[in-house]
Amino acid sequence: MGTTRELLHRVAQIIYSKKGSDVVAIDVTVLGGMTDYFLIASGNVDRHLKALTYEVERYLAEEGWRPRAVEGKGKDDWVALDYVDFVIHLFTPSERAKYCLEQLWEEGKVIPFAMSCSGAGELYG
Repeated sequence: MGTTRELLHRVAQIIYSKKGSDVVAIDVTVLGGMTDYFLIASGNVDRHLKALTYEVERYLAEEGWRPRAVEGKGKDDWVALDYVDFVIHLFTPSERAKYCLEQLWEEGKVIPFAMSCSGAGELYG
């Protein structure tokens, strides 16, 4: 299966393949919290967030990962999937700007993912 970081890279690829945007992971292992990584991404509208959530959950289930908790599935603008080792936050752009999670964990190491011409997320850093 590889490392958690490699798994998050594949999740980023899936998000980009479904037209999600601005995917970034934050390594928070140095902060000694309850998880190692936060992956944050944006979807356009509520239906888009639902589609991204479905694809991410489906892929991770195939890899043997089950979420410990899921929050926000009934909401229109945010979903959080807690897999213990990592937490995935999917936002609409306005909600993402409102919460600024990247700033909340600014002491962590940011791992940006860029979309390549093929539509696959590429890992930087």
